[in-house]
Amino acid sequence: MDKIIRATAAEGFIKMAVITARDTVQRAREIHGCSPTAAAALGRTLCAASLLGESMKEEKASLTIRINGGGPLGSVVAVSDSEGYVRGYVDNPQVHLPLRADGKLDVGGAVGRDGTLTVSRDIGLKEPYIGSTALVSGEIAEDLTAYLLSSEQVPSACALGVLVDRDRSIKAAGGFLVQLMPGADEKLIDSLEENIFLMDQLTTVLDEDGTDAVFAQVLKGMEYHIVGEAPVGYRCPCSRERVEAALSCLEEEELEEIEAAKEDLRVSCQFCLKEYRFSPAELRALRGEKMR
Repeated sequence: MDKIIRATAAEGFIKMAVITARDTVQRAREIHGCSPTAAAALGRTLCAASLLGESMKEEKASLTIRINGGGPLGSVVAVSDSEGYVRGYVDNPQVHLPLRADGKLDVGGAVGRDGTLTVSRDIGLKEPYIGSTALVSGEIAEDLTAYLLSSEQVPSACALGVLVDRDRSIKAAGGFLVQLMPGADEKLIDSLEENIFLMDQLTTVLDEDGTDAVFAQVLKGMEYHIVGEAPVGYRCPCSRERVEAALSCLEEEELEEIEAAKEDLRVSCQFCLKEYRFSPAELRALRGEKMR
């Protein structure tokens, strides 16, 4: 079962969350038919969105991460609710680049580095809070770390990984986010940096040893306490009613033009690819309701 586990260490000066999301990323790969590179990029972004979204306190809040670095993948988008359940897509899911010299998937090359990472937090106010920062590498974890420091002034360390098997299935996926609270001792920073530098490859740890080993390696030499655990997954809230509500917001001229085509209107969800059809009669009914 995919989940997020949260812990504190160093008398509360360190907060850490670990996500394991193999099934979530596998579901996204199947829906969108992702190449290994696209699956890795989308999977990392889904994990990042889930980690940030699940930490939001507002019950009906949502968080969106949008990455566009000018690379062949186009935009990578992930949306999380306040429970950490996510959905997402990538503009060009078939894009696949040769492996890097070190044998790893070239996510940075596919995403590109000439662009931005944007985070939008909707907590039910009139306007969402939107923050953006220039991409550092296109590898996503480094870019999220830079965003948290520059836009939210939170010193953080982040790692995200997706391990794609030979048959293109997802063998392991997940990540961690470590954040320092105000007043943290500089020695804690040094210890964390050394532990993260020396730890095994994240996807290997998740695949072979699980989340406990991630905490043990990142927080080596520190006493830590698990403070929460929550299930996560891939979930799309689209429905026919939501699509009807969106169509009813169209201008009358637009509805008339669609109706004049005398063909069923097909609307496809970007996140789950479910298709909704509306007959000319149904569109007339929508138009009639709008004119009341």
